[in-house]
Amino acid sequence: MVDDRSGPEARALWIVETNQTELRAERLSQLRAGEVMVAASFGAISRGTESLVASRGVPESEWERMRAPFQEGAFSFPVKYGYGTVGRIVAGDAARDGERVFCLYPHQERFIVPGEMAVPVPDEVADERAVLAANMETALNVVWDAGILPGDKVAVIGGGVVGLLSAYIAGAIPAADVTVVDVNPERAAAAAALGVAFAAPGNAPVECDVVIHASASEAGLASAIAAAGFEARIVEASWYGDAAPRIPLGGAFHSRRLTIVGSQVGRVPAARAGRWTNRRRLETALRLLADPRLDALFSGETPFAELAAHYPDILADPATLCHRVRYD
Repeated sequence: MVDDRSGPEARALWIVETNQTELRAERLSQLRAGEVMVAASFGAISRGTESLVASRGVPESEWERMRAPFQEGAFSFPVKYGYGTVGRIVAGDAARDGERVFCLYPHQERFIVPGEMAVPVPDEVADERAVLAANMETALNVVWDAGILPGDKVAVIGGGVVGLLSAYIAGAIPAADVTVVDVNPERAAAAAALGVAFAAPGNAPVECDVVIHASASEAGLASAIAAAGFEARIVEASWYGDAAPRIPLGGAFHSRRLTIVGSQVGRVPAARAGRWTNRRRLETALRLLADPRLDALFSGETPFAELAAHYPDILADPATLCHRVRYD
């Protein structure tokens, strides 16, 4: 197919070498039938995955499976990557002109997507918070994989954005006892804002019914196994890229008959796949963002024009939760 790039110009963030980025101007294609043009308002940096991409940590065996929607380039660099942008439709469908939408799209100030990929943002969800939709969708999938029931004792190991959002959803299940465990004591404030408990690793709960691991560390995984009760389920929500973490399967792992389940947002869990599409899941995630308490998950904001200069430092800072990008 011929790439007719004769439309307006737009800038996008490209990772050009290991932890090196730049803004590049490119021509958009002409609008085709069924497409819309979106002018970005806000974006979000997903530190965990984007830091793996920027540090060249995606194994070659996963290059195709890990492609983000509308990604350009490859993980060998240069690559245009990212998957959380909120904006307004400015062309392509007069009936939707000005509509606020969320798109799984890399960091770019203006772009063209099929109309069905521009998902309406509910009226009760602010643009600034709607950028959490991709992370909320991941957390929703994690909680589905976890199978948490009313009254369950739940530990979430790792208080990053996905861990905190998973705890937030789990905390809304009646009588669930949810604790976020993290090495950073500053995450206690975010946990409290979301209505769940917090503990340092040395005080992590034990005999849990369900444990969600979201720290992407060997120590965190060991803590998750230690927190699990008899025949409990451990949901591995971390992705390690090309790392090979050691898993402590000795000791009481087998006698406690523990189960470790991998969770990945690329697919809806089998038990729901007959009824749920990715679109329905994303729409649900957007509705879940109506709660203003979720603003506690933002740890900074950078104008898009300055993003290339600050992007590596944002990814390298362990204090980063969700870092927002503001477009002009």
